Amino acid sequence: MAVEWAGSGPELLFTIDRESGDGLRAQLERQLRDAICGGRLAGGERLPSSRALGLSRGLVQDCYAQLQAEGYLTSRPGSATRVAAVARRAAPPPPSPRTPPRPAIADFRHGVPDLRLAPREDWAWAVREVCRTAPNTAFDYGDPIGERQLREVLAAYLRRVRAVAASAEQVVVCTGMAQALGLVLRALAADGVTLAFEDPGAVRSTTSQAAAAGLPVVPVPVDEDGLDVEALDRSGARAVLVTPAHQWPTGVVLAGHRRQELLAWARRCDGLVIEDDYDAEFRYDRDPVGSLQGLDPGHVVSLGTVSKSLAPALRLGWLVAPERLVPVLAHDKAVTDRGSPGLDQLALALLIESGRYDRHLRRARAEYAARRRTLVDALAVHAPGLRVTGLAAGFHAVLHLPPGAGEEQVIDQARQRGVGLYGLAGLHAMPGPWPPRLILGFGDTPDHAIAPGIAAVADLLRG
Repeated sequence: MAVEWAGSGPELLFTIDRESGDGLRAQLERQLRDAICGGRLAGGERLPSSRALGLSRGLVQDCYAQLQAEGYLTSRPGSATRVAAVARRAAPPPPSPRTPPRPAIADFRHGVPDLRLAPREDWAWAVREVCRTAPNTAFDYGDPIGERQLREVLAAYLRRVRAVAASAEQVVVCTGMAQALGLVLRALAADGVTLAFEDPGAVRSTTSQAAAAGLPVVPVPVDEDGLDVEALDRSGARAVLVTPAHQWPTGVVLAGHRRQELLAWARRCDGLVIEDDYDAEFRYDRDPVGSLQGLDPGHVVSLGTVSKSLAPALRLGWLVAPERLVPVLAHDKAVTDRGSPGLDQLALALLIESGRYDRHLRRARAEYAARRRTLVDALAVHAPGLRVTGLAAGFHAVLHLPPGAGEEQVIDQARQRGVGLYGLAGLHAMPGPWPPRLILGFGDTPDHAIAPGIAAVADLLRG
C-alpha cells in the first residue's frame, strides 16, 4: 500500500507493505527516519495524523513516541508532532578529486601468510569429526587453560619439532599470540619489573601491550648476532621479549653464544625470557633452530600460534610457562574469557594427531621456498649488488638500499607505480639515523607477481 502525504513541505510517499515480514510500525519508523535524515522532512515540519496515513491511531502514536525518544521528533501538549530541529544528519562531504591509482602490480606486505593456502578441507574434516565423535561434555565450558587433549598433543608436538621441554601442565591455550603475551605481561606486572624488547622490533604492539599491563619498557638494540645481551644487562630490565629463531624484522638468528649469554642473564637476575616463536617452522636452508625454552625451562616462556601456519582467523595460540607461573596465568585466563573455543581446540588436536598438520606445513613450506627463490632471482637481475638478509626462515627478506637512499621516497615512488614497499625505519624505538632498508614480504605475494613487481621499481632500488 502506497500512502502519499502532502504536508506543509514537499509531498512524501510512504510505502506500507501489509504482507511484509516487517511490522507496519517498523516500516513506518524506518521510512520516517530516512526522510528526516535525508532532508525530505525538514526541522519543524508537521507530521501527518493517523487518519492521513490510513493507519491505526495507536500504531502511529507508538511510532511517533519511539522516534521522539530517539531525538528525531518533538511534541508539546495541544500541538502537532514535528521534526526536531537538529534531527537531520550532516551530509558527508563530496570526495575530493584525485588521480586514480595505478593498477597494482605487486604488494610486498609483510607479516601475513598466504591465506589461499589455508587448509580448508582439512580443517572442515577435523571440525566434522570432532562434532561427530566428541562426547556431550565437550560442548560444556572446558578447562580455562585449554582442553587436556590439545595440551597433551601440543606438548608432544613442541617436544618433537621445537625441542621444547614441555608437559601438558605447562601449556596454556590462548586466543592467539596477543592474548598469550598479555597474560604473561600481566603476571610480570605484579612484581614491578621492567620489560625490554628488541629494537628494531614490534615496537607499537609491544609497547601498547606493556602499557595495558602497567609495565615500563626499554628498547635493546639488535645486531647481526641478535639481541645485544650486554645492553640488556645495562638496561635494568628483568624481563625481555625476543624472537630468537627469526628476529622480527631483521631476520637474524640469535647466535649460539648470545643464547648462552641471554640465559645466563636470566639466571643471574632471576629474570624471564619471553620467546616469541612466531614463524620458526618455516625454515628453508636447514632444520629449524631449537627453542630457547628447551635450554632453560625455568626462565623462559615460549609463545606459539597457528596464525602463520594455518590462518589468523582461527585465533588459536599457546604458551609454555615455568610451572611456578602457571597458576597465575590460569587464574587470569579464567577471569578473562573462561577459556578459548573448545571445539576448535579439539579440531586442532585432531589435525596434528592425524598428520594432516605436518603435511600442510610441508606443502606450505615448499610454496614459500619457491617464492623465496623467485624473489632472490628477481633481485639478482634487477638490483644486483644490493645486500639481502633475513632469508633463512619466515615470509620476508630485508633489502639493504644504497647508502644515502631515501627510504620513504622509494616507498612513495613505488606506490605511484603500483608496487607496495615497506620500510624498516618505522620499526625502531630509538632515534636514528638508520640505514635505508626495505622489508620485502612474500608470504601473501603471488609468485607470478614477484618478478614484475621488482622489475617495476628496479631503478628506485638501485638508487
